[in-house]
Amino acid sequence: MELANTLKQDGESRGGVLAHLERLETQVSKPHKNLEEPQDAQALEARIHELERLRDNLRAEVKQRQARVKASTASVEPDQTLEISEQEILERKQENVKAILQAYRFTGISGKLTSRGVCVCISTAFEGNLLDSYFVDLVMEKPLWIHHHSVPVFIPLEEISAKYLQTNTQHFLFVLCEYLNAYSGRKYQADRLQSDFVAFLVGPLQRNSLCNLLSFTYKVKLEGQSFPFCARLLYKDLTTTLPTDVTVTSQGMEALPSTWEEQRADHENLFFTKPLHQVFTSFARKGEKLDISLLS
Repeated sequence: MELANTLKQDGESRGGVLAHLERLETQVSKPHKNLEEPQDAQALEARIHELERLRDNLRAEVKQRQARVKASTASVEPDQTLEISEQEILERKQENVKAILQAYRFTGISGKLTSRGVCVCISTAFEGNLLDSYFVDLVMEKPLWIHHHSVPVFIPLEEISAKYLQTNTQHFLFVLCEYLNAYSGRKYQADRLQSDFVAFLVGPLQRNSLCNLLSFTYKVKLEGQSFPFCARLLYKDLTTTLPTDVTVTSQGMEALPSTWEEQRADHENLFFTKPLHQVFTSFARKGEKLDISLLS
């Protein structure tokens, strides 16, 4: 009985010791974990502080860069900014004019770049004959303007410039070329009439500076009779080489015989549709003789 009690007490004591040891081990391990957790938290907190420091540095650098950009922009005056943009526009216009000249080199328009801008040369022609040339010296500034030119004073250059020079340089050159070519063509016809058919004219050819109003008297011979006609040609459209109004009247007679009236009407139609020198050539081809016996 005593032995049993002794064993029972000894087992309980051993079990209690073991349990106590387990409890001690558990208590020891718990403080160890509690010691590790603060260490991890400290490392994490340190990392957070480091990232915050980097963030603040980046923000400060961004602010400094923004301040420098703002300061440099403020140092440029508005007029300088406007000047830069206008310069770019002028450079584009210069390139545009250069492209136009290259495209028009086969149409009588040529040119070369100058220190101020571009000098345009317009060569006129009529019926395959090269005639006079004119130049326009353009200055590439804003607004675009003409420095020198050789365009005749009776060509409406100022009017053409006001309409097209600032808005469409290509159209400006095209319209000016039309005016100059038409003027040269009308002048060429009048010169040919005076040089090639002067013997057939009764009196001088009358013309104005633009050569858009011509009047002259000529004689034709039909069926053995010669008869003088007075012609008046008006070119209302200054960009054409054919008249818009033609009047052919008889000289010294109020009423014409029917045959001569037909000839007069035919002559009017010819003047409407053909250049002057071709009209007189057509007279001869039809068998009409220009009467030169009375012009000696």
